[in-house]
Amino acid sequence: MSKWIGAAAICVNSDNQVLMVLQGKPEEEKRWSVPSGGKEQDETLEECCIREVYEETGYRCEIIQVIKDKAGAFGPVKYHVKYFEIAIVGGQPTLHDPDGLIYEIAWKTAAQLNELHFSFPEDKEFLLRYIEQRALD
Repeated sequence: MSKWIGAAAICVNSDNQVLMVLQGKPEEEKRWSVPSGGKEQDETLEECCIREVYEETGYRCEIIQVIKDKAGAFGPVKYHVKYFEIAIVGGQPTLHDPDGLIYEIAWKTAAQLNELHFSFPEDKEFLLRYIEQRALD
């Protein structure tokens, strides 16, 4: 069984909106996700997260903290994804995705998240709880 390791970025702005990207292979239905991707050979998960955010959104970011680990299997592939809370520190929304899988960058409210088709449906509840908790803090 092979293993895939990656990082995902959770960024909530001052309007309580989450940074999301519309993604998918050209032949697939496009679905929404937080910026994320696979770890390259000699990079840390933090470096992976920062690189993926830039490639998929054009934003420069910094890591605030780890907020979730997700592990499981998708068919014969085991996966482990570390979710980081990030802060935007520069850049502007621009696609730099070398894989050509990102089609749109958007900030989404909790109400909008409820209407989206997610690449990883299990992330929806987590994001909604995370936004709700941040609003209470």
